[in-house]
Amino acid sequence: MDIIKHLKWRYATKKFDTSKKLSKNQINTLKEAFNLTATSFGLQTISLVILEDDILREPLIEHAFYQKQVLEASHLFVICIQENILNDDVVSYYDNIKKIRNTSETILKPYRESLIKTIKDMSVTERQQWSKNQAYIALGNLMAVCAVEGIDSCPMEGFIPEKYDELLGLNKRGLKSILLLPVGFRAKDDMFSEFKKVRKPIEETIIEL
Repeated sequence: MDIIKHLKWRYATKKFDTSKKLSKNQINTLKEAFNLTATSFGLQTISLVILEDDILREPLIEHAFYQKQVLEASHLFVICIQENILNDDVVSYYDNIKKIRNTSETILKPYRESLIKTIKDMSVTERQQWSKNQAYIALGNLMAVCAVEGIDSCPMEGFIPEKYDELLGLNKRGLKSILLLPVGFRAKDDMFSEFKKVRKPIEETIIEL
């Protein structure tokens, strides 16, 4: 199938086949896809938590308004942001550039100082919103890769982040949960899989100048 057929095949899966699990290779592909997601400045202020254990996931259903995909999917992905972005994050990022690309300090120094100033001028709320924007990019990237790989997914904002942060110990890691993405394989009796996609005509959503 070409990419458009893959995207037409994709839908927000409401019921997963609990007998089917993603392979290790499939999980590794999604890990790589997440890590390769474009982020502002390449700073990567987002993290991905992957849950497979049913014992860990079961108490989370209540705090996702009883959406069963949280438990029924093969794995639950939780996309998180850093609670704050610090100078050390920027320094570490540019140290990594120096290590991987062997870029000289003379070239890197003005860029590093500029980014430190940009972040310093932001409030913590602004920094978190900036990171949230990156989280949505990662979500879209993961959903597209899932479609290409024949993996079903269901993007979810409907949950109580504070409860997830508490139950998963994310606050102890300096993280805040933002989005959920159950991934797995659709159940044969998920009626939503047969529904035709409802989209505006392309002429209404695309403007060519």
